[in-house]
Amino acid sequence: MTTERPDTLKEAPLGRESAYPERYDAGLLYPIPRAVNRAPLGIEEGRLPFVGEDEWYAFEVSWLNGRGKPVVAVARFRLPAASPNLIESKSWKLYLNGFNQTRFESRERVIEVLERDLAAAAGAPVSVELFGVDDDALMPRRLPGECLDDLDIEISTYTPSAEHLRVGEAVVEETLYSHLLKSNCPVTGQPDWGSVLIRYRGPKIDREGLLRYLIGYRQHQDFHEHCVEHIFMDLMAHARPERLLVLARYVRRGGLDISPWRGTPGERPPEPLRLSRQ
Repeated sequence: MTTERPDTLKEAPLGRESAYPERYDAGLLYPIPRAVNRAPLGIEEGRLPFVGEDEWYAFEVSWLNGRGKPVVAVARFRLPAASPNLIESKSWKLYLNGFNQTRFESRERVIEVLERDLAAAAGAPVSVELFGVDDDALMPRRLPGECLDDLDIEISTYTPSAEHLRVGEAVVEETLYSHLLKSNCPVTGQPDWGSVLIRYRGPKIDREGLLRYLIGYRQHQDFHEHCVEHIFMDLMAHARPERLLVLARYVRRGGLDISPWRGTPGERPPEPLRLSRQ
């Protein structure tokens, strides 16, 4: 699926040649209004049909301490789904690169600066945590639930179609996942690989149809966050669950990975949760 580049992306650094700064510059962060991509899904600004967050991990985070000695860390960022803007990934990487030759008197000061700048770009508070590279919190785990990937199905179309989403009469509570999620960047066309988890209570979803639907994103062009919202909205409309959580964990690209989740009120993702591909 090929999409026209929205006006909001015409000045974005993604897909352009960029010089990598070595000095701190908060102006490098490029916000993108979420409303543009939500409107086609019938989501009204200020009236979200879900709760959720976008969780980012950054693996190329470094700065200088007060004496000029480098410090390295892994950063975890959480943006609320209710924030009016997401932050374009390449601009985020360029911004973080600007910390490399910048001195900060303490780790706490780095967190303070990150939270301030990211909140200004997102339009809502953003939480920041810094981990040591050997921290146990970074150890990979498996997704909970049952994997769909061994189902022997035939597929000939690779664009998302909610017609595949069928349900039975029995009401169940189950967690399903697939590692076959792939979508493409709407600006560069580069592939974005990921895993997706679906936890729900409601009419039993046909598993073969669900897997066909998820594989349908293979040639779809959209940001990670909007793919998750698309899946959530289609499942709510066609499967009509009482409760639903959709979580995607995308593979790292350019030192950043993102794991958006959207759920009905009261849902939370399993934590801590990192996969070996991330």
